[in-house]
Amino acid sequence: MYAALHAPGNLPVLLACASHFSPLIEELPPDTVVFDIRGLRLIFGPPEEIAAEIDRRVGVHAHVALASNPDAAVHAARGIRGVTVIAPNREAETLAPLPLFLLGGSPEFARTMDRWGLRTFGQFAGLPPLGVAARLGEEGTFLQRLAQGQGSRLLKVRGEALRFHEERELECSVILLEPLILLLSGMIEGLCARLRSHSLAANEIRVWLKQERAGEHSVELRLPVSMLDPRVLLRLLELELSRRPPQRAIEKIRVELIAVEPRTMQHGLFLPATPEPEKLEVTLARIRNMVGAGNVGSPELVDTHRPDSSRMNALGDGCQDAVSIAPRLALRRFRPPCLAQVWFTEGSRPERVFSSKGEWRVHASAGPWLTSGGWWESSWDWEEWDIQVPEGVYRIHQDLCGRRWFVDGNYD
Repeated sequence: MYAALHAPGNLPVLLACASHFSPLIEELPPDTVVFDIRGLRLIFGPPEEIAAEIDRRVGVHAHVALASNPDAAVHAARGIRGVTVIAPNREAETLAPLPLFLLGGSPEFARTMDRWGLRTFGQFAGLPPLGVAARLGEEGTFLQRLAQGQGSRLLKVRGEALRFHEERELECSVILLEPLILLLSGMIEGLCARLRSHSLAANEIRVWLKQERAGEHSVELRLPVSMLDPRVLLRLLELELSRRPPQRAIEKIRVELIAVEPRTMQHGLFLPATPEPEKLEVTLARIRNMVGAGNVGSPELVDTHRPDSSRMNALGDGCQDAVSIAPRLALRRFRPPCLAQVWFTEGSRPERVFSSKGEWRVHASAGPWLTSGGWWESSWDWEEWDIQVPEGVYRIHQDLCGRRWFVDGNYD
């Protein structure tokens, strides 16, 4: 079954109504939409109840028609007032009184119908099919099938992406954070309600604040998981704005939520409950406010030869490499490395090491390995050794620029 809505000058309203019932919507400018309503019988009941619910939901004076194919529904909505439900195999009978100009077609077809004196769907539908094909060709055969209510095609579904944004220009400028959060609260609740009606969630929040006699103050929050709770989204924005507030009064607010598929979770019966992602994200936002955004996240190794070089990424960013579970030798680094003194043998190999970790006699050593680089920013030039002492195996290095020795860590 398909439903068509027709209301001159109200196409946005019709699209909003249709999107409440189905994601498969075809837009027929300037004033008609048709959408798939298969499956709604389980929710609203028989077709008559579905049509009544659509008519109640649309909110403007519109003509509603239900039929077994989209073309019959569109013609009925454009030509019959009120609510029309066409039973299967009754399409030709219902469409017969409609004026023929609703069928469309080329100007040549319209002139031919006028010369033949045909004025309604029923008159054209009753002509012999072979004669129509011989005199009007493929177009005539196609239009006659539409006049008989026998159209069969797929909907040309709207391909444009849904956008969830709201903009508000303030009558009086807002200076304090509390009234600004109050305004953002209403906007975010409305956007979350729209997302929920489309069975979507948000994984990113974007806010633009137009400042008085200044540029825009923008805030972008990328969420590690999709969320739909307006209280959580508002709390995250409040923490971000308190950490980085606008410098001038606000004249205009624009909020956008980036829509994604909602997350699905399946909990095990015998596993402990994990913390909710929303509560965890709010906790992390509070920690970022206290220690700085650059000090919270997940560490990532930098693609460089410099030892122990890493950076901090936001949680949820980047790809996660597969982790090998094969046992391997690991270097447990001391942070910071311990300052040391090293004595060498006549063969220029480490013999004794003295540091805050202990005073050792070296039983065996391997090296040296020379590493250097970073001359364009913070250069390093190291000479590294692995040494075996009674307490285990350690790594030491000499900073050739500063001529100092350090104990980097021990192997585990």
